[in-house]
Amino acid sequence: MKRPLVLAPLAFVTLALAGIGQARASDHYIVLASTTSTDQSGLFGHLLPAFTEASGIRVRVVAVGTGQAFEIARRGDADSLLVHDTSGEQRLVAEGFAAERADVMANDFVIIGPGHDPAGIAKAETVADALARIAETASAFTSRGDDSGTHRAEQRLWEAAGVEPAGAWYRELGSGMGQTLNTAAAMDAYAMSDRATWLVFENPRDLTLLFEDDEALFNQYGSLLIDPLRHPHLKHDLAMQWHRWLLSEAGQQAIADFEVQGQQLFFPNARPD
Repeated sequence: MKRPLVLAPLAFVTLALAGIGQARASDHYIVLASTTSTDQSGLFGHLLPAFTEASGIRVRVVAVGTGQAFEIARRGDADSLLVHDTSGEQRLVAEGFAAERADVMANDFVIIGPGHDPAGIAKAETVADALARIAETASAFTSRGDDSGTHRAEQRLWEAAGVEPAGAWYRELGSGMGQTLNTAAAMDAYAMSDRATWLVFENPRDLTLLFEDDEALFNQYGSLLIDPLRHPHLKHDLAMQWHRWLLSEAGQQAIADFEVQGQQLFFPNARPD
């Protein structure tokens, strides 16, 4: 009589339990829809290992423009968002797609352009003045044109400057921040960038930072949790742990500690409950 036949049920149970354990371990992650700026700056390479070590939860980042991140949230294809368009984020909450939103961190936008500065924006007193000078001189300007948080902010700034950008000088690319800066470098054109992506950009050619430090260039990032009633299939418990960690002292310190070339790229500003 072969003893393995007697032991087979126990072996089967052991293997089955091991398989369940592996499946549960493989499910211990969330999908985070976030911006190209947070991804390309290297921030996630700094933050995510610290969060995973603290929680055991892995984070898979889908880096897209903020407008695309909102659509992903509406479809229920991400467990959480980290984006930068406060009015759009508040609208997502009002529509019932997001259950909670919180300020997490901020930095600012800057205007980049060719070193010879044909529009003279380095002499501008405000960002509205800088943009008006670009339009008046019909100097080449590359816009992301992708409904990202940066693109939405840029459109608001043109409107505040009383300019409707159009014509051969204004190029809407439909691309991410890094690609937009590459095009600007190739064209000797102006562009608006978040400071973090500009600081890590490796192909500036003749591009230089020409305008900064206007309050209108403030760039706020927010974390959002998807509403469990709208999309009950998502990993809401795990996403809540990520959200809470970002707002915690440990998460805020991790954001503050991230530097590139000795410069802090994001500034924590979570508001205490």
